[in-house]
Amino acid sequence: QVQLVESGGGSVQPGGSLRLSCAASVSGSIFRISVMNWYRQAPGKERELVATITSGGTTNYADSVKGRFTVSRDNAKKMVYLQMASLKAEDTAVYYCYGRWLGSPASWGQGTQVIVSS
Repeated sequence: QVQLVESGGGSVQPGGSLRLSCAASVSGSIFRISVMNWYRQAPGKERELVATITSGGTTNYADSVKGRFTVSRDNAKKMVYLQMASLKAEDTAVYYCYGRWLGSPASWGQGTQVIVSS
């Protein structure tokens, strides 16, 4: 099964920035054709889709993060990133990377905690 490993979470003050990274253990040829997603789950809430990036680089965002978050990918490194700016307390959550793969089951990362607090 393809493994995804997130990193980059931490604690930040409101208005601050963080960059999350997600590394995929899959061949480059599979990675570059795969749609990659970032989800988050806040305490007591359901997991929600935050951002999507297609193989062609088309991006989509949840309304709550539009204009503040940017998803990107580096196919050569098999990495996906989530640049988060102007962070708010309501962005506090565990952030997960999710990928669906040709010929393999979809996979989730283990999650990385983001805490936005003064």
